[in-house]
Amino acid sequence: MLDLALQKAVFHMNLDKIRNFCNSLPQVTESFPFDEEVLVWKVAGKIFCLGNIHAFDSINLKCDPERAVALREEYPQIVPGWHMNKTMWNTVYLDGLQEKFIESLILHSYREVVRKLPKKIQSTIKL
Repeated sequence: MLDLALQKAVFHMNLDKIRNFCNSLPQVTESFPFDEEVLVWKVAGKIFCLGNIHAFDSINLKCDPERAVALREEYPQIVPGWHMNKTMWNTVYLDGLQEKFIESLILHSYREVVRKLPKKIQSTIKL
């Protein structure tokens, strides 16, 4: 088991990388709409990623329902979204997953949200 200082360092490293990636996407905002612990990333006011900054070992991501099930079957780190609609949201535990794979899951979530936005708003978002 990792000692507490090392755990915190890992959490912050993950948080910084994910924060930087999410914020690099067009029209993304971040906020704490629920409390002081859950950091939320939105595109055009719609959530695509969130995670607890005090125990940043997982993130919740939106996902195409069929792909969500397939990912859960293939990766033990991906489970139905905690406190979310379990059909369209996954909780992704970061430990053991490659950074590029996590980024691809975040990008999929972002695109899922953008795809459901009105066409007028979609046209202003360039990836």
